Amino acid sequence: MNQSDQLAAMVFHAKSVLRNDVAGSGYHAGARQGGDREAAMLAVVAVALIGADGQVLMQRRPEGRQHGGLWEFPGGKVEPGESPHQAAARELTEELGVSVPLAALAPVTFAAHPEPPAGGRAVTLMLFAARDWQGVPRAIDAAEIGWFAPHDVPALTMPPLDYPLADGLIAWLGRGAA
Repeated sequence: MNQSDQLAAMVFHAKSVLRNDVAGSGYHAGARQGGDREAAMLAVVAVALIGADGQVLMQRRPEGRQHGGLWEFPGGKVEPGESPHQAAARELTEELGVSVPLAALAPVTFAAHPEPPAGGRAVTLMLFAARDWQGVPRAIDAAEIGWFAPHDVPALTMPPLDYPLADGLIAWLGRGAA
């Protein structure tokens, strides 16, 4: 799949998630395979801040939280009424204290579980990249932050959906993406 096709698929998926909001909750309801029960889908954004030297900012989740101690791309839930771009910019301000223009957020890839975990929600995680921001990133809502060469990111201990995002970022950068 080429970059245009991948971007189109990601944008289509994100729009359908947001378009099918359940009563403004920010969640999409869809029937689980093999049953009539409904499962809520949670739309989440993540951002790869890429420094002038090509390194990628990652943050470590605080202990005591889900996936505590693991490295991840900064980001969070898309709130009701937000676009994925708006959510990504808001999350970077909240988590890192930086301001990113919406136009600086380039869609890269997305990852999703094929089926929600037992008793959980299906998560669709959309990755953006940004090379332009204002402010100095700091760990506001993280145990720590670190800068890594893109090819070193998949070797970090991360939540499951961050691995395909890291692979997608490397492929995107390899295609000479902006």
